[in-house]
Amino acid sequence: MDALAPFSCTFSPQIPELLQKLKCSLAITTYQAGKVIFISPKDRDHLIQLPRQFAKPMGMALQGNKMALATINEVIVLANNNELARTYPKQPGVYDGLFLPRSVYYTGESDIHDLHWTEQGLLAVNTRFSCLAYLDDSYSFTPFWKPKFISSLNAEDRCHLNGVAIENEKPRYVTVLGKTDTMQGWRATKATGGCVIDIETDDVVADNLPMPHSPRLYDGRLLILLSGSGQLAEINVNTKTVTIIKQLDGFARGMDRIGDYIFIGLSKLRQTSTAFADLPIAKRSVFCGVVVMHLPTASIAGFIRYENSVEEIYDVKVLPDMLRPGILNHEKSDFRTAVSTPEKTFWGQINPNDKA
Repeated sequence: MDALAPFSCTFSPQIPELLQKLKCSLAITTYQAGKVIFISPKDRDHLIQLPRQFAKPMGMALQGNKMALATINEVIVLANNNELARTYPKQPGVYDGLFLPRSVYYTGESDIHDLHWTEQGLLAVNTRFSCLAYLDDSYSFTPFWKPKFISSLNAEDRCHLNGVAIENEKPRYVTVLGKTDTMQGWRATKATGGCVIDIETDDVVADNLPMPHSPRLYDGRLLILLSGSGQLAEINVNTKTVTIIKQLDGFARGMDRIGDYIFIGLSKLRQTSTAFADLPIAKRSVFCGVVVMHLPTASIAGFIRYENSVEEIYDVKVLPDMLRPGILNHEKSDFRTAVSTPEKTFWGQINPNDKA
């Protein structure tokens, strides 16, 4: 049997047509493989992927034509330019969007997880320092909020603060893996110690959760992924009750919505991992990829499954109104030859030795 090509994946037959119908592509990050991957419909029956190298890519944020990407010690802001996409010298007329690096925040090793744009700017979930922080050009980060049980900001990942839900362009709810104030104290109770906190009141609105991630507010509903049990859940913040919406077959993390559909990232758990062997999802975690769910009916509408190369996914984002976007990293020289102004765009000389 021939060896599989890198990043080989299978998918349910309806996925390309669904992406075409929704007029979108997907972006996923996999820190394990060191890639941001764009997944687009090639036609009604096929998908096409574009993997691009980044150093430990984690959370992504989208606002208008901009994308922010958290990496190992930087947050990179990229901007889409349709004209530069159309005239890209290596593949002219191929892409309907092209994200190019435009600025970099040097955050240091803050282990930034989720990112969101808010009315106050670019907000980062700073996991290593157990806080929410804003990014600017004055400091590595500016702390904005921390859980009340965190006594001081130290580079100790005390509670594994990992996600934030945005309401009316302001941060509202966060997920942590433990209400602990010691270095990596959350690890001792990771299977049951997670909670969701309302940052306006500092109240815990859901407790005793198995590794909650990716809180999202959709039409007033607070949805989260219970990674440790592989479930999509809804939280009633008034009654502080948790309702399971769907059981999934992987470590669920990374979620985005377009219309009536949500796209959820699933990761495999390494069988040799002592850190995760005791989680409820450990024996069921056989799938790595993206599942698509029709939210009104909670029915699975399709999937994309990786057969090799990718075992862990962190974030999933929908790229609306793009059926074949491209992206360039800041490690190759190509992006430096792209010049854009409010009126015009230009391409300079591209190094032929750099791969597209």
